[in-house]
Amino acid sequence: MMCKMRACIAALLVILIASNGFLGGVDAAGECGKTPIGSAAASLSPCLTAAGNVRASVPPACCAKVGALINTAPKCLCAVLLSPLAKQAGIKPGIAITIPKRCNIKNRPAGKKCGSYTVP
Repeated sequence: MMCKMRACIAALLVILIASNGFLGGVDAAGECGKTPIGSAAASLSPCLTAAGNVRASVPPACCAKVGALINTAPKCLCAVLLSPLAKQAGIKPGIAITIPKRCNIKNRPAGKKCGSYTVP
């Protein structure tokens, strides 16, 4: 049953990302640089379970993606986690923002604000 739920969530995320691209993207650089926020969100798909449940273990693939995103575009992580796309995928920002700490990422932007959330 849990695998079917994960498959449904992953399919929903892919559909939302695809529809975001077809409905028209912004050409200007944003928080994620020239990478569309939908693409940045898709790269974090290994984090879906951990972003919705604070007790879920964070997969190594998720930690690697989050670490890379923090190193290249730290503001992009907040933009993705607080985006309407993330909300539609069932991501809870207050839980998702704990992923860098749960991954033991050393250079995480601890103590910074991410919307109304403080990064632990």
